[in-house]
Amino acid sequence: MELSLFVKGILIGLAVSVPLGPMGLLAVQRTLNKGRTSGFMSGLGIATADTIFALIAAIGLTFIINFLNEQKLYFQILGGLVILMVGFRIFIANPVKQLRANRIKRIRPVEEFISILLLALSNPLTILMFVAVFAGFKLSGDLNHFGSTFYVVTGIFLGASLSWFFISTIITRFRKRFRLRTIFWFNKLSGSVIFIFGLAAIFSLLLSHG
Repeated sequence: MELSLFVKGILIGLAVSVPLGPMGLLAVQRTLNKGRTSGFMSGLGIATADTIFALIAAIGLTFIINFLNEQKLYFQILGGLVILMVGFRIFIANPVKQLRANRIKRIRPVEEFISILLLALSNPLTILMFVAVFAGFKLSGDLNHFGSTFYVVTGIFLGASLSWFFISTIITRFRKRFRLRTIFWFNKLSGSVIFIFGLAAIFSLLLSHG
């Protein structure tokens, strides 16, 4: 039983860490611009935030979930603005200057971890996503016990961490094949996509409340 819950947790962790969202793109961009350590620590920050949100959803803190539902509009606006800012900063970033700065200034893994952890935690609506995921995996009944919750949440953290380890490793393996011009345009593309994520979040709110 415990092994089954642990495996389900790993599968959930692997699934939610696919770098399709703004934070995932940011971690990929950091890997290309700064290297494997920066990318993995950024991914670990995302994994930690997801684990915290998963734990809250698993414990079923009703008052927190109700509060998020009631204040969803404000959290979506805040999240949209944060994503807009991140996308804009990536878009205007100069990879040449970043690479030179990385050679001069040693990358501090803890800073990379904390910075993206705080960004990821700025979107607590992720808790609601985990509520839906747990229902989809038919885990709602199993999460009534501390032991079951521990196995699932631990599995989520392990799955997400492993996913970012492999993602950062694969990107780093091919990183040397990328020319500066390629990285420059990837910055423009990823920055634009992240910026569009933010715009979409804000415009969807305006349309729904228009």
